[in-house]
Amino acid sequence: MKKQKPSAKARRSAARLAAVQALYQVALIGTDVETVVGEFVRHRFGQELDGEQFVEPDPTLFAEIVRGTAIRTREVDEMIRGALDRNWSLDRLELLLKVVLRAGAWELLANHEVAPKIVISEYVDVTHAFFGGKEPSMVNAVLDRLARALRPDGLSAAGNG
Repeated sequence: MKKQKPSAKARRSAARLAAVQALYQVALIGTDVETVVGEFVRHRFGQELDGEQFVEPDPTLFAEIVRGTAIRTREVDEMIRGALDRNWSLDRLELLLKVVLRAGAWELLANHEVAPKIVISEYVDVTHAFFGGKEPSMVNAVLDRLARALRPDGLSAAGNG
């Protein structure tokens, strides 16, 4: 029986998840962005882990998110600070949560091919992969505020995920 190729949507979702993992590695260890991008594409994409075959991420989207977020981290962090609830500061957030917000904020800022609602939904899903508490709701709220500020006309538009 032939294995079915994953959909483009599934590959884009996998790219976002991998981008968050790569950005976490960059932030935690300080590894060079290009080194991490190359490592992920060459050694992690399409690999089996613990007997399970994962969807191979879209390498172009993955690299765009990682590079774009890394290049514009200061700008993205300022946007996130402005969108956080007044009871929270960016410095109080766990590093992984910060990285999720950075990647989502960068996509809202720079990836105009994808509707804001899809970006928000995708990063809420990524957050669910790592957190079981209130974090997905917080990501939803922050990215929604950013989308309203950055792309208010795009909130009603559909787009490819």
